Amino acid sequence: MPQVQATPFFAPTVLDVEASGFGRNSYPIEVGFVLPNGHSYCSLIKPEDHWTHWDEQAAGMHHIRRELLFERGLPVATVAQKLNTDLRGQTVYSDGWANDYSWLGALFDAADLNPSFRLENLRKLLTESEADRWHMVKAEISNERGAQRHRASSDARLLQLTLMRLRNPD
Repeated sequence: MPQVQATPFFAPTVLDVEASGFGRNSYPIEVGFVLPNGHSYCSLIKPEDHWTHWDEQAAGMHHIRRELLFERGLPVATVAQKLNTDLRGQTVYSDGWANDYSWLGALFDAADLNPSFRLENLRKLLTESEADRWHMVKAEISNERGAQRHRASSDARLLQLTLMRLRNPD
């Protein structure tokens, strides 16, 4: 009798957004993603004139100074167009779906564009057993990778690697 082999699980596209803080007036300051082939993209976002909220606790986590956004951030339209070009037609996953969804909404509203991709909660990809092991596996991978900056693309890669290890443990 032939053996049935499990179909390998391929990496999904994972996206992460860093923001000025949490709550109503927060806005995206950096977006990053990792594609299934491992290619990553990350960009700081230059704040719009009416984006003034700044939470020092959030800044302490991501180590991005507001001044840096004005020095090196790209305009919202440039970032939104890049996301649309690279992610067109895909379902993209985020572990902070509710926050990332609203921050991407602010980005695309400011750029006067609609996203060409769909954002979904990464949790939808997990079985109950995988969800139970998520934090442990994520911590293992984080320790193996060593010190990483808390930034959008490196966070997206950590999420993608965690999901891949849960699905393909060998």
